[in-house]
Amino acid sequence: MGIDLSDLVEPRPSSLKDFKGRAIAIDGYNALYQFLSSIRQADGMPLMDSKGRITSHLSGTFHRTANLLEAGIRPVYVFDGKPNPLKAGTLQERRHRKEKAQAQWDEALEAGDMETARMKAQQTSRLTKEMVSQARELLGYMGVPCVEAPEDGEAQASYMAGKGDVYAAASQDYDSLLFGAPVLVRNMTLSGRRKLPRRNVYVDVVPETLKLSDMLGALQITREQLVDMGVLMGTDFNAGVKGIGPKKALKLIKEHGSGEAAIREKKLDVPGFMKVRDIFLKPKVSDDYELSWGRMDRTKIENMLCNEFEFALQRLGTTLDKISEGQKTGAQRSLDSWF
Repeated sequence: MGIDLSDLVEPRPSSLKDFKGRAIAIDGYNALYQFLSSIRQADGMPLMDSKGRITSHLSGTFHRTANLLEAGIRPVYVFDGKPNPLKAGTLQERRHRKEKAQAQWDEALEAGDMETARMKAQQTSRLTKEMVSQARELLGYMGVPCVEAPEDGEAQASYMAGKGDVYAAASQDYDSLLFGAPVLVRNMTLSGRRKLPRRNVYVDVVPETLKLSDMLGALQITREQLVDMGVLMGTDFNAGVKGIGPKKALKLIKEHGSGEAAIREKKLDVPGFMKVRDIFLKPKVSDDYELSWGRMDRTKIENMLCNEFEFALQRLGTTLDKISEGQKTGAQRSLDSWF
């Protein structure tokens, strides 16, 4: 799930209104996994239609994207391409964790422990190519553009933000900062009231904004040094050094100036250091994309969600009515009039 910089950064609490009129590149896979994980029934089962097809990803895609549009935000979803070969170890580890969580989920259900069951179920989420295709189809009907990255979606979103085509990259992971996103927004598709695990306490989850320049200035390091810290800690592309977390990595970089020097002086074992470093500093990205926002097509949305996947029209009606009313009165000649 990327590197953890939470001990070193102080994000600025924000609201969706703060991004009104701005284009935001959302890490598509990251968002869909959020939907699959969080939109579940009390026993942990995802939402499904009568044919047994999972629909949690579609529910999240529709409702949370609609929230962004209603706030005047122009979202664009960026999806991963072919994974870098160095990510194979991380992907295999994730599969093992899901298998373990599945066994724990089954045990909790048998014991009647619904709290544990739901928590473990969230860790079993599997995103298929078919689900991604369905989400992209729905986004198209909502007038929201999608971009396919050559490799890592976060890298592509960060590149688009760096070019100024979008204001920020949105992801739960801090990796976007290593990829050079000038602004990272966390909780963009996760905001709302959330129950804390094993506690009858609810908290308000709000978007958080991190500016790369502010963070680098506060830490007094360069982006290259930030990347070196990440590689020493361990990324999706390498294991890192056991015992090195964000604070120790920062100390090593400040003492030695670079990851290479730290590895040499401390005799650290970091296989493929330069290759992993280049993944962040010279990522595979593309200029082959077009950002064009259109009107929502109510009929196609209803056909897909209600007729095909058995969503209750009444539950979608409020959001769809708002959009339709805007179109009828001329308040929305194009999606741009939302902003």
